[in-house]
Amino acid sequence: MRQISLLFSICLSTLSLFPSQFAQARDSRIPLPSQAPLELELLTEPRDNVITADTIFQKQLTVPSLWWAQEQSQNKLLDNWIAYPASNSQSGRVDLIVNEQIWNVLDYLERYNFVNRLGSVARSYGYNIRVFSYEKEALATYTCNLNLNQPLCNIDMNATGLIINTSVSQK
Repeated sequence: MRQISLLFSICLSTLSLFPSQFAQARDSRIPLPSQAPLELELLTEPRDNVITADTIFQKQLTVPSLWWAQEQSQNKLLDNWIAYPASNSQSGRVDLIVNEQIWNVLDYLERYNFVNRLGSVARSYGYNIRVFSYEKEALATYTCNLNLNQPLCNIDMNATGLIINTSVSQK
């Protein structure tokens, strides 16, 4: 695992030598992540159709259902979430709030794995994700074009001030 981390660090260092447009290249078919502000007050006072980790419906499955993913997240990394249903202008999104102390201990590949795994779960419910700290710092996004037969997705990771974009083709 250390060898992979070292190799990845070398690749990241090499990327920093290229002009920023290479690191920022995106597939135009994938929408940009939502720019809406994180609304932490919804964790204690949900409104409209917003769903949090504490929302439980008595008669039906609560969607999106991220409880199992939360239980499986390494070292209780995923602390809470706020799910916003799709609107006319935006697809549904889930804002994940992570324990920043644990996030900071993880290496880049562990963070990427977390974002990819939770993004895939959210995508299965028709949602994109954004990852935040409680200080409202944007840490990562997983955004998909869900209108295609094979969804196209993009993961943006904030790695020491450099946003790394990775397009993911879903089957």
